[in-house]
Amino acid sequence: MIRLLADGLTSVVALGAHCDDIAIGAGGTLLTLASAWPGLRVDALVLSGGGTEREDEERAALEAFCPGADVRLTVLKLPDGRFPAHWDEAKCALEDLRGRADPELVLAPRTGDAHQDHRGLARLVPTVFRDHLALGYEIVKSDGDLGTPSAYQPLSRGLAEEKVRLLQQHYPSQRHRPWYDREAFLGLARIRGIECGQHYAEGFYAHKFTLALEG
Repeated sequence: MIRLLADGLTSVVALGAHCDDIAIGAGGTLLTLASAWPGLRVDALVLSGGGTEREDEERAALEAFCPGADVRLTVLKLPDGRFPAHWDEAKCALEDLRGRADPELVLAPRTGDAHQDHRGLARLVPTVFRDHLALGYEIVKSDGDLGTPSAYQPLSRGLAEEKVRLLQQHYPSQRHRPWYDREAFLGLARIRGIECGQHYAEGFYAHKFTLALEG
């Protein structure tokens, strides 16, 4: 498996339509980045859940998923499931974030996600972060919309287990969902690991990026 290596990572932007999206899709990657790059700045924007218990869950969760990082989280109050009707507000929020952050990496939902909120946010990303490496994460759910990732972040067994532990610990409001369990999260991670020659991994979808093969 061919590897592309990061060089001098200092800033990451993480985007989610709902509280828990970022952690489900890229929690293992955030744990990896925080460990590899002490003092990393993580600017996170979530479109819905502001002012509710879900915002409290998200703040505690992202601090746990990004130990030692400088986490700056904004949670908006857009209605869940109604993103297309609030396109302008979401676009303005992303532009405001772009005005104060110039990341080397953007983590966001993937454009092929069946959920309209995830998909809508994913389609906004390249209109705001035009010259940035953006990786689209996947969220396991009942829609049956999983695809074929183009990039993988391997996870050790311990890291994969830690991701699941933190998901269970920090999002009690989601435990009633039939797909929100240890087997689902580790099962997908195991499949992605097999695909990239590792035991566990998170899969990502890249729209485009530039190579620097000259060193």
